[in-house]
Amino acid sequence: MKRINSDFMRPSQELIEEYAKHSAATVHEASGRKGAVFSNIKPTKPGMKVCGPALPVMLLGGDNIMAHKALYVARPGDVLVLNNGGVTEFGIWGEIMTVAAQSLGIGGLVTDGSVRDSDRMFNLGFPVFCAGVCIKGTSKEGLGFIGYPVNLRGVVIKPDIILGDDDGIVVVDIDEATSILEASKIRESKEAVVFEEIRNGNSTLEIYDLGKKLTELGLEE
Repeated sequence: MKRINSDFMRPSQELIEEYAKHSAATVHEASGRKGAVFSNIKPTKPGMKVCGPALPVMLLGGDNIMAHKALYVARPGDVLVLNNGGVTEFGIWGEIMTVAAQSLGIGGLVTDGSVRDSDRMFNLGFPVFCAGVCIKGTSKEGLGFIGYPVNLRGVVIKPDIILGDDDGIVVVDIDEATSILEASKIRESKEAVVFEEIRNGNSTLEIYDLGKKLTELGLEE
């Protein structure tokens, strides 16, 4: 089995641009509450957003040589998804790799590991979503895999669509991407109506018929 698979279908740029208009939470709900990556993976700086085709990378915990290789396998716009086995006591990504990624047009980074050089890297404007920050360096001795599905804290990520913002990361199965996008648009349209009803004085209890539910649950006032 080859360790690098670069021959896979990527979503269209038009589809990526449409997804980028939505929040991760909206897409998660619209997908039937699927694809939410564990909540400790967050942006390194508030306000960051990432959206693009996922390029999954399997690392050996604490070794980032395949992350370096992935930089030169990725296509512009790809989001590197580094599975570090949940090991957070190594900074597997830093300023140098960020500058390299930006020069190659890579769309962002998502990892269940940690990063370092935070004081410099965070100001470069490159979207980085990670599980922590750690100053410890890595080894470069172990081969992993690039372009094959990885399991990121319970969510299997193929070359799918990955969307992240301040709330977290959601993965969209590429085979369901069109239908989930339409469901996301419908959800936002419905929420716009709800916002208007609230501004007109209606309560969320009335809008969602929660008063009846509270009665069924036995709430007494």
